[in-house]
Amino acid sequence: MTEPGGALLVAGDVITDIVARHHGPLAPRTDTTAAIRTLPGGAGANVACWAAHWGRSEVRLIGRVGTDAAEWHERELTACGVRPHLVVDPEAPTGTVICLVDTGAAAERTLLTQSGASLRLNPDDWSDTLLDGVARLHLSGYLLFSAPSRAFVAVALESARARGVPVSLDPASAGFLVELGVDRFLDLVSGVDVLLPSRDEACLLTGLPDPADAAAKLSRHVPLVVAKRGAEGAIVARAGTVHARVPALPATPRDTTGAGDAFTGAFLAALLTGAEPADAAAEGCRAGARAVERVGGRPPVAG
Repeated sequence: MTEPGGALLVAGDVITDIVARHHGPLAPRTDTTAAIRTLPGGAGANVACWAAHWGRSEVRLIGRVGTDAAEWHERELTACGVRPHLVVDPEAPTGTVICLVDTGAAAERTLLTQSGASLRLNPDDWSDTLLDGVARLHLSGYLLFSAPSRAFVAVALESARARGVPVSLDPASAGFLVELGVDRFLDLVSGVDVLLPSRDEACLLTGLPDPADAAAKLSRHVPLVVAKRGAEGAIVARAGTVHARVPALPATPRDTTGAGDAFTGAFLAALLTGAEPADAAAEGCRAGARAVERVGGRPPVAG
């Protein structure tokens, strides 16, 4: 078994985000004024950065990028306190997501995704030495949405089980879950001990309209389920029962990109210090509230 206080290893996507903040509906067949920024992102990378920002002393990230942006992403991750293990893909470009953010009250976003190198992570990119000194492995659910990265997940899960390292996973995308299929997803996450779905993902995975009922049902498949509900907080469920309803913190949203990743990073950082799941979820809500008041999916960089 790994020692308490060990490192967090995140395996997931490293993405270049192009964030376009516009006000009101997009105007078809003409121009819509927007404030546009290019920022580092990716669900896996964001989780790692927020975990480091939330006080986790050692956070590692394995991901795959293209030659076009490898050095930039390595610098950005290092600046956030993350130790990057980036595989540079000689053929595919770094994944890119265009985030269309309506600057209305909810600041909701629409994502246009080109996965690029990120979902080409494969078993050859894994090494058991990545788990040396690691207390928890976290997997971005995006890795389940391509054959090479699904094979990577299977190898990583097997290695973690063999070494007694607990594993958490965030389903990542309701849209991609529909394509993958619920039964297949639940089969692929067998052996995961913490599942962190959004409200929509939890309801999709169970067919239940109420997120509390959905979290409870999912916790019969995965020992601990923490359903993220945005402005409505979070639900913690175990063994088929809701154990806690954690309220959100008030926030004035500017951009909801990465808010769920912020929750997950802070939750895992707290969990690794020995916090109870409900207290860790409260830390996740704090991070989520802070994240929606920023543009982009990453925490501020010190200095």
